[in-house]
Amino acid sequence: METDQTMTTLEVTLNLPDALAKEAARMGLLESEALQSLLRAAVRERRIQRMFAAMDALHDAKLPPLTMEEIQAEVERVREQQRAAGH
Repeated sequence: METDQTMTTLEVTLNLPDALAKEAARMGLLESEALQSLLRAAVRERRIQRMFAAMDALHDAKLPPLTMEEIQAEVERVREQQRAAGH
């Protein structure tokens, strides 16, 4: 979930077929808010795809499961990193 509300202004040039450009404009899809929505959906979809690809790679690696001690050590390591970062 993104919390950064800093805005960046970009100028984008698209080369679209005339019919698509006209229909997208008529539907308001070329407006900033609509493009934000489309980009957010695309970013979310790509993140999901990467997560599943990582899960597949992890499964294919056939690593032995972590022991409870290893899990606890990892939890403690992450908590220490968060404390050090001031979270």
